[in-house]
Amino acid sequence: MFNDNASAVFRRWSTELWHAAAIIFLILPFMITLLSLTPFHAEAKAGILIGAVEDVVLLPWGVKLPARVDTGASMTSLGVRGLTVEKNVAHFRLPEEYGNTLIRLPVLRYSEVRSPHHRQRRPVVRIELCVGSKRFRVDANLTNRDHLEYPLLLGRNVLSQGFLIDCGQERMLPTKCMEGVSQ
Repeated sequence: MFNDNASAVFRRWSTELWHAAAIIFLILPFMITLLSLTPFHAEAKAGILIGAVEDVVLLPWGVKLPARVDTGASMTSLGVRGLTVEKNVAHFRLPEEYGNTLIRLPVLRYSEVRSPHHRQRRPVVRIELCVGSKRFRVDANLTNRDHLEYPLLLGRNVLSQGFLIDCGQERMLPTKCMEGVSQ
């Protein structure tokens, strides 16, 4: 009696297993085909992949600057020299190695920037940047960045415009807005 019950259970179990295997083998090719059509690369789905450092063009002056990507900074920061503000207009020059260009831009507001060492009130202006082939206007605070390696820091207000960061890479994008750009 035990053998008949065990035999019947085994037959039913093997039949169910056979049906499950048949379903899996019928569905598996369909699933593989479906997954192969789905883009896995982050750039194709969510944005443009950039490195921890990228070359950026400051427009309309056509000045190419190396920029450090900083997800901890809420706002982009441009390194300047000789900054003065008169009648709500910022007057400044870019660092000498980037053309020493004299620029005048209206001050939109002031931002309070905190670091572990101090607090600083900085003027905020709107600048046009080119990152890869993407051109856009963004607010940037102005400060002296002479003690830092990069004259431009790209904050979250730039990164939120469709960029993904691969912090293990640098200079992944060629600048494509290069007409009239000083190297």
